[in-house]
Amino acid sequence: MKREVNFLNLQKINERFKKDIENEISNVIDSGNFILGKRTEFFEKSFAEYCGVNYAISVGSGLEALNLIIKALNIGFGDEVILPANTYIATALAITNNKAKPVFVEPNESDFNLGHSQILKAINSKTKAIIVVHLYGQVVNMEPIIKIAKKHKILVIEDASQAHGSFYKNKKRTGNLGDVAAFSFYPGKNLGALGDAGAITTNNKDLAKNIRILRNYGSDRKYYNKIKGFNSRCDELQSAILSIKLKRLDSDNNRRREISKFYRKYITNPLISLPKIISNENSHVWHLFVVRTRNRNNLQQYLLDNGISTLIHYPIPIHKQEAYKEYNHINFPITERISEEILSLPISPVMSNDDLSYVVEIVNKWKVPM
Repeated sequence: MKREVNFLNLQKINERFKKDIENEISNVIDSGNFILGKRTEFFEKSFAEYCGVNYAISVGSGLEALNLIIKALNIGFGDEVILPANTYIATALAITNNKAKPVFVEPNESDFNLGHSQILKAINSKTKAIIVVHLYGQVVNMEPIIKIAKKHKILVIEDASQAHGSFYKNKKRTGNLGDVAAFSFYPGKNLGALGDAGAITTNNKDLAKNIRILRNYGSDRKYYNKIKGFNSRCDELQSAILSIKLKRLDSDNNRRREISKFYRKYITNPLISLPKIISNENSHVWHLFVVRTRNRNNLQQYLLDNGISTLIHYPIPIHKQEAYKEYNHINFPITERISEEILSLPISPVMSNDDLSYVVEIVNKWKVPM
């Protein structure tokens, strides 16, 4: 029997928190304090403790987190930053927004993440930083990258926007693996706000202080501006909502892992390649469950015809986007092949076992039309 399976049911996800969120909204309204108040301080402290770092600074979005990091590190005109070619465009925008040059490199085809061998080929005297992206929720193999960075005296920035809570070798969480990290709390993330929000985590006291000033017009106290800054602040409402949801993040991630195990065990269609865990189960929080097939568009339409919604993350690589037309002539075969073959299946902490079984059943029945 045909079912309707949403890719991500945000209404159902947020329904679990509705009463607590409504109470907090009322409390914030009654407080009369809406920007950089006690709820923001509480969330920043809680998120820092969760990630295992000394400092967390909440900001307006994931992109703004990356923007502020690049700015605070004094990376700009004439500098180069290495990043994976298959990431979301925000990673590159933060570099070019600061007048620096993005240097795209191919990902590992096995796990879609950045590998140390690709980085080595791209380093030169202009390289100031590497942005590692824990894509789809799986942590990057960090040790060899950290060694390279130390040897060449360059910085390591984590784009952890899809990997809230994942562990590296069961020891440290994302956000505590490089010099500084950026998180997005876009509503569809594993830890999602009810609007745009983001955060920066670091163990560097001076860097944290500088970012706090940058996010608030370049000011550390009202009307006294030390530097030319920005307005990028996570408001009290979003901070309160994120604090509520943070308590459930680990259990939600565990549910995602259960769904992933089911998919990986019972999807047996030989036309479909399943994602691989490179380290261990805790190294992946399955923000997305991404499969590959040479007939991706046909599979997507077939699933839609059977009531199953899917998405493509991402159909056009950054170097082929109109916004980066200066890179359009460059070819990255692995990245381009991945973009043509990947498809994200439904996965969320509120997905029912019946829906999960239905997706597996329909996927296994798919055949390439003659």
